[in-house]
Amino acid sequence: MPDWSGNAVGSVRKTVGRVSRAGLSSKRVVGIYQKRGYDVTRLSDIRRLDLEQVDGVGRRGASWYYPAAAALSGASAGLVISGGELATAASAGAAAAPSGAAIAGALAGDAAAVLGLASRSVGHIALLYGFDPESPAEKLFVMSVVNAGTAVSASAKTAAMADVSRLTQALVRGKSWAVLNESLIAKVSTQFAKAFGVRLTKQGLGKVIPAVGVAVGSALNWTTLEGITDAAEVAYRRRFLLEKYPQLAGEAEPEFATDDNAVPEDTDESISVLETLADAGGPVIL
Repeated sequence: MPDWSGNAVGSVRKTVGRVSRAGLSSKRVVGIYQKRGYDVTRLSDIRRLDLEQVDGVGRRGASWYYPAAAALSGASAGLVISGGELATAASAGAAAAPSGAAIAGALAGDAAAVLGLASRSVGHIALLYGFDPESPAEKLFVMSVVNAGTAVSASAKTAAMADVSRLTQALVRGKSWAVLNESLIAKVSTQFAKAFGVRLTKQGLGKVIPAVGVAVGSALNWTTLEGITDAAEVAYRRRFLLEKYPQLAGEAEPEFATDDNAVPEDTDESISVLETLADAGGPVIL
C-alpha cells in the first residue's frame, strides 16, 4: 500500500472532524436534561447528578446510529474496491483492475469517515456525562478513548489503556495544562489521524477481497464503532464516579471489551496519544 494512506486520513480528517461534531453542543445536552426535569443550567451541573440519573438519558445515537453509519461507509469502500475488481475481471481483465492508489484512496476515505464518526460518538457520550469534548484536554481524552476502542494487539492495547488511565487520573486531579493550545492539539490530532489510518488500513485489508469486500467492510466498521462506544462508556463512567468518589482511585483499572483471540502485532498499529503529545512539545503526563 502507498505510504501516503495515513497522510490522506490526516488531510481529510480536518473537514470530516468538523462535520462529525455538527449538532453536538453543551446547550443542546443541557436542554435534554432540563426536559427530564433536572436542575441543570450548565454542562458541569450534570456531574452533580447521580450516575443512575445520567444513565437514564437516552444513548440510542451512540449505540446504533454511529455503528450503522460506519457500516455504510465500510460497505461503500468495499463496493468501490471489490465491485471494480469483479467488473474488470468480467470484462477487461486484470490489466484494468483498480490501481493500488485507487484502493488506498478508498481505504483512506473510509478510515477518515470512521475517525469522524468515532470522534462524534465519543464526544456525544462525553457531553452526556457532563464533559466538554471541545476543550483541549478533553480532545486528548477523546483520542485516547478512540485509540483504546480500536486497539487489537497486546502491545497496542497496553499503550492505549495506559493513556486512558494516566489521562483519567490527571483530569480527575484537576491538572491545569495552560500549554495545551489549539496549535499543539492540532499537531497531536494530525499525527493520531495518520497512525489511526494505518491501523484501519491494516485491519481492513479484507475489503480488497473480491465478492466479500462489502460484507467485510460493513461488519468490520460496525464492530469498530461498537468497540469505541463501549470504551467511551467505560472511560466516562469511571471518570464521572472518580470525581464524585475520589477514594475509588485505588481500585483496579477497568478493561475494555476486546477480542480475546491473539492478534499478530503486525496487523495493528501501536499508538500512544500521550507520547505523541510529548513529541509535539507538550507536557509529559505520568
